[in-house]
Amino acid sequence: MTLEELQALVTRAPYHQWLGLEVVSFGGGEIEIRATWREEWVVNPDRRYTHGGILAALVDLAADWALGAELGRGIPTVDMRVDYHRPAMPGDLICKGKIVRQGGMFSVAEASIFDLDGKLCASGRGVYLTAPPK
Repeated sequence: MTLEELQALVTRAPYHQWLGLEVVSFGGGEIEIRATWREEWVVNPDRRYTHGGILAALVDLAADWALGAELGRGIPTVDMRVDYHRPAMPGDLICKGKIVRQGGMFSVAEASIFDLDGKLCASGRGVYLTAPPK
């Protein structure tokens, strides 16, 4: 799969388009995605940090598409957890996903979300249904 083909798969969903996802690189069970910051992500207008739900979505997407790039399709999330390390302030975010274990039915992947200064904002791990579609 080419970078352009994967980009088209990732941004097929309107929500992913709204998040401004750009696949930067992928291969070897890893992916890097850049998410374009939006004012609508702000949860606290006084402090201006990004809502945790956006960070959780980015963890899920980066982990999911680390697997999806290998399988050539999006896959459903079965379970996931997210840890928040620091507020994500206004600015694009770098999302790095990595396959932990790829199985025939279920797979595990993890992701980390960084600000443009390279500071870790959130990380997490998910279980994904990777069984072949019916």
